[in-house]
Amino acid sequence: MQTKYDTIIVLDFGGQYCHLIGRRIREHGVYSEIVPHDITSDEIKALQEKFNVKGLILSGGPSSVYEPNAPRIDPTILEMNLPVLGLCYGHQLIAQIVKGKVKPAEHREYGIAEVNIDKPVGVLNGLSPKETVWMSHGDTVFALPAEFEALAHTESCPVAAYRHKTKAIYGLQWHPEVVHTKNGERMLRNFIFDVCKCEANWKMEDLIGKMVKEIKADVGEATAIIGLSGGIDSSVATALAAQALGDKLTAVFVDHGFMREGEPEAIRDTFQKFEINFVIANVQKRFMEKLKGVVDPEKKRKVIGEEFIRVFEEIAEKSDAQYLIQGTIYPDRIESGFRKNSDVIKSHHNVAGLPSKIKFKKIVEPLRDLYKDEVRKVAKMLDLPKEIVNRQPFPGPGLAVRIIGELTEERVQVAKKTDAIVREEIEKNGLAENLWQYFTVLTDTKATGVKGDSRAYGYVVAVRAAESREAMTANFAQIPYPILEKISTRITNEVPEVTRVVYDITHKPPATIEWE
Repeated sequence: MQTKYDTIIVLDFGGQYCHLIGRRIREHGVYSEIVPHDITSDEIKALQEKFNVKGLILSGGPSSVYEPNAPRIDPTILEMNLPVLGLCYGHQLIAQIVKGKVKPAEHREYGIAEVNIDKPVGVLNGLSPKETVWMSHGDTVFALPAEFEALAHTESCPVAAYRHKTKAIYGLQWHPEVVHTKNGERMLRNFIFDVCKCEANWKMEDLIGKMVKEIKADVGEATAIIGLSGGIDSSVATALAAQALGDKLTAVFVDHGFMREGEPEAIRDTFQKFEINFVIANVQKRFMEKLKGVVDPEKKRKVIGEEFIRVFEEIAEKSDAQYLIQGTIYPDRIESGFRKNSDVIKSHHNVAGLPSKIKFKKIVEPLRDLYKDEVRKVAKMLDLPKEIVNRQPFPGPGLAVRIIGELTEERVQVAKKTDAIVREEIEKNGLAENLWQYFTVLTDTKATGVKGDSRAYGYVVAVRAAESREAMTANFAQIPYPILEKISTRITNEVPEVTRVVYDITHKPPATIEWE
């Protein structure tokens, strides 16, 4: 058994793709550990006792290197004789530390860009003279000290990539970790294996044992409850917690009334077969009353987050449970701005939506550093049912955040019916396998229509279908027009309250996958 894995340490500067870097490294069979950006060189040396640290990556981040409180690194890290790769903010920060010239760019580069590779060496080995990459930056490196050399440029960025002439220190202005950088995987592979000389000696199976061990250590001899929505995240968390805790675990399905059509019944039928304590909380009226008059999406999430906790606390009191386990995954936390230097994109009900005071000793999140497709891999390793493994992502607040504006019984029913039509048409036409999510959004806009030769005035429904690998970025799906036409026709015919259907053709970024 391998006792010390070859490891790349990722310094976290608050960029939304930070853990995506770590995940890409693990995909190559090399372990990655995410650490705070202000880790010291001595602390990195201490990590050598646990890991065989082979290199460091400095992540991107939303800050400017010129801000007074911009995140920094311990400068001695660059003297540790470990390979270093700076990405985006990390690229600019290294250049600033070594006395290069960094200043705000005249034209900010954001999105797909074409970069000229001037010297295809080291991290850029084997690349073409022109490469398609994903940029997202305001500051730019304009010049380097004599001991460095530029490796690539764009029209507005004279030093888009660089390296130290004698040390293994590299910088890339773009993000090789996102799928939009065409050969990003090769760039990271060059760094991992050619520059850092790592061996692929880590595998996903090892992670299962680690997570089970962590749950046991957190809960000890106490009892716990877990929020079980029937989704892939909470189901995997439940399976892991069941291995760790056995009959000391109670799984709670909170039916808040905002599930998709037929879903509560399917969840009940699936999980009543599991050898766990399974409790259903029918609290539809309670949630609807709490959300009466609430329009702002952030407030919706916080109200739902607090009410979830209160329901869990009430059930925990009956079973004397002291710990709450959740299926929170990394995109939930990253969008909620959980780290010191990250921005809040939107609060998730099980992260930033949680109330400040809770009765549990601790909230345990075994999947907190995993992305959705990694969770699916774990689900397959745990032999979970196929319908759970392949279930499309669904927000914890359910249809409540797919209804723009105030919630009413009528609007919830419209959302359920339209969503069911989209799912049925997508799935029966064989498109589901290649889609990340597909659903409807009930907007707060109404439009004039004609039904039965009479004027109608009804809701506008948006259809959203997205392709993605890990939900940090996504493309709208190019659904064939005949299928979109069938969806539109069915919705306007079968749901009398709807007069107009539109299709969302926005990528993430700039949009998020969900509307709220």
